[in-house]
Amino acid sequence: MKLPSIFRTATPTRFDIKPRYYDKVKEDIDHRTANVKRELEAKGILHPDEYGNVNLGQRYGSSLRGAFSQGQIRQSSTGGFSSAGLVRLIIFVILILGTFGYIYYGNAALYLILYLAGGVALLVLFYRLKDRIKK
Repeated sequence: MKLPSIFRTATPTRFDIKPRYYDKVKEDIDHRTANVKRELEAKGILHPDEYGNVNLGQRYGSSLRGAFSQGQIRQSSTGGFSSAGLVRLIIFVILILGTFGYIYYGNAALYLILYLAGGVALLVLFYRLKDRIKK
C-alpha cells in the first residue's frame, strides 16, 4: 500500500509498440495517383488549388518541420503552475507561517492555523458536495 506523498516520484515508462501495417497494393495506387496528379499539374490541366494546395510529391519526403516541437514540455493554462505544484507551494507557505507564528506567538498561532485549515477544508467539501447535488 502506497503512503500519500507531497512529492512525485518518477515512474518507469511502459513499453508501447504500435504496429504499422504495410499494404503494397494501396501504396502502389497512392504512388501512381501522385505521379498522375503531378503530370497533370505540369501540363496545366489540373490546378493544385482544386485539391487543397497539397503537393503529393512532398508526402514521401522527410518532414522535420515541427518534429522537435512535439517533444517539448507543455505549460499548463494556469500560468506555469500545475495543481500539484500549487498544493506544494501552499503547504510550504503554511509550514513557514506556522513555524514563525509558533516562535513569536506560541501555541495560539498553531491553533489559528489549524482552525483556518479546517474551515477551508469544510468550504471545499461544501462546494464539492453542492456541485454533486446539482447534477
